[in-house]
Amino acid sequence: MRLRYFILTLFLFYAGGLFAQGIKFTASVDKNPVATGDIVEITFSINGNSERFSPPQFSGFQVAGGPNESQSMEIVNGSSSVSMSYSYELIAVKEGEFTISPATTVVNGHMYTTNAVKIKVIKGKSVPQNSQAQTQSGPDNSIATAKTSNLAKSIFIRAVVDKSNVYIGQQIVLSYRLYVRGVGIEQNQPDAIPELNGFWSEDIKQAQQQVQWHVETYKGQRYNAADLKQTILFPEREGDLTIDPLGMKFVLRVQAPSQDIMDQFFGAYKQVPYTAKSAPVTIHVKPLPQAGKPDSFTGAVGNFTIESSVDKTELKANDALNYKVKVSGKGNIKLLKTLSTNFPADFDKYDPKIADSVTENENGVAGDRYYTYLLIPRHQGDYTVDPLKFSYFNPATNRYVTLTTKAFHIKVDKGNSQSNVTAFSDADKQDIKMLGKDIRYIKTDDISLNSEGDLFFGSFWYYILLLTGPCLCYAAYVYRNWLIKTNSDIVNVKSRKAGKVAAKHLANAQNQLQAGNSKAFYEDVFKGLYGYLSDKLNIQYANLNKETIASAMKEKKVSSRLLDQLQDTLDLCEMARYAPVTHISQTEVFEKAKSIINDIENEI
Repeated sequence: MRLRYFILTLFLFYAGGLFAQGIKFTASVDKNPVATGDIVEITFSINGNSERFSPPQFSGFQVAGGPNESQSMEIVNGSSSVSMSYSYELIAVKEGEFTISPATTVVNGHMYTTNAVKIKVIKGKSVPQNSQAQTQSGPDNSIATAKTSNLAKSIFIRAVVDKSNVYIGQQIVLSYRLYVRGVGIEQNQPDAIPELNGFWSEDIKQAQQQVQWHVETYKGQRYNAADLKQTILFPEREGDLTIDPLGMKFVLRVQAPSQDIMDQFFGAYKQVPYTAKSAPVTIHVKPLPQAGKPDSFTGAVGNFTIESSVDKTELKANDALNYKVKVSGKGNIKLLKTLSTNFPADFDKYDPKIADSVTENENGVAGDRYYTYLLIPRHQGDYTVDPLKFSYFNPATNRYVTLTTKAFHIKVDKGNSQSNVTAFSDADKQDIKMLGKDIRYIKTDDISLNSEGDLFFGSFWYYILLLTGPCLCYAAYVYRNWLIKTNSDIVNVKSRKAGKVAAKHLANAQNQLQAGNSKAFYEDVFKGLYGYLSDKLNIQYANLNKETIASAMKEKKVSSRLLDQLQDTLDLCEMARYAPVTHISQTEVFEKAKSIINDIENEI
């Protein structure tokens, strides 16, 4: 404690040279004119050690906060200078031109006054009129509101987007940015996390754990700014979509009114809880144009390139061939659907293996997606893998672009004949243990005797049993031929069993529904419907899309109403795998999928 007073005395001793200079006591405001309902800050500054400061009457204004005192001292080459300031936050109450009378203070036994300040108040929002006591320098009920309003100028969060008028599927870079000026942050924690409904989102991973601060000028003021969270958004439907606010709770370190002379000199601070929340941002999403839309377009939006390759051009029948496609560029590359391919009919094709090599940064999502198809030619001959067409929409040019890969000529030689042989393992066998008895006990109970010649051989039942064997063999032969004939038509077999296969997937979906696993539930419903349609319509799973499903269903004379319900359910399941769905419950989706399958079975 003695050290503090010693330092203060020493500083005051050096400050003695100040009075050889001219004392300036001035009043100023941070803005003029001001609208009713807004806050104007008036500051009284003096380049000396003020002893008895007397504020003026703030006629026409409500005192929202103050006095906020500050003091500074500067020593250069033994010459010291002291400056002090008193500031008040005033709320403009009514329109007109008002004059703030001079304030007074005493420095080294001499009284000084400021200049009068004229403030013009223009029309703004209405302000409730308080009592005359509240318009003076004492505290009032509006202090808390003014403090909050004052902090809102010192710390706030903005949701910053690189574009607000986009197409469906066009990427948007969203940054939740914190601006700070004049306050310290002691603690912080998230308060409101945005849900981002209507968007498929991908967070940008920061290379460093702590936020990076930089200086940014916003509305003429310099702030320390940092990005709290950066996300890349892809709108999934047209219309006006709202980006939800991000909220944060802070404990701020702000300057407090001085209580004694030591606090006046060293400064007094207090911790204030404060909650900041960004304002909602509206994104205008336009539908993709229908004019010039190619048949090979599946929803890619951005700027892409494509190339394909095969690992060999000559192989034997039943050997594996890898056909690779690489899609590169910037845009919704992670949302690309399976490519529409057209391989030779003698090639067995399996679902592609998909791998991504992408980066997410403040410029958006960019990188490569790899599709690897496993193909197995079954017969000898010369084949051609047709070129693959890939279409995307470029929002920079507002046009569709179609890219085509090159064709590949594949020579298939005769393969090993044994490679087509399928081996079946033997069924489990059980040893049969024969138990015999070499001594038979003498029968002591009543026995029935047969007449000589009255034997089973040659009797009626003998001939019945004799004919039963050939009849059973003939029945087995007929059943075997019927079974072979029935199962020889793979299409009919799949069509008959389509409902059972779909039922298994829907049973899995019901288990996921009960477990509360939303993402797995929608995936199982989607797989159940797609697997059922693949078997029922005799279309390979990889070739299923909206166009092939609609064409095949129309050939089966399925009603348009049922087809629309099917397409809506598939779109819903596809969208729910990447973003939350709120307008329909999962139970309704499950019952709707079951009903669609039953209706298709009935109509087909």
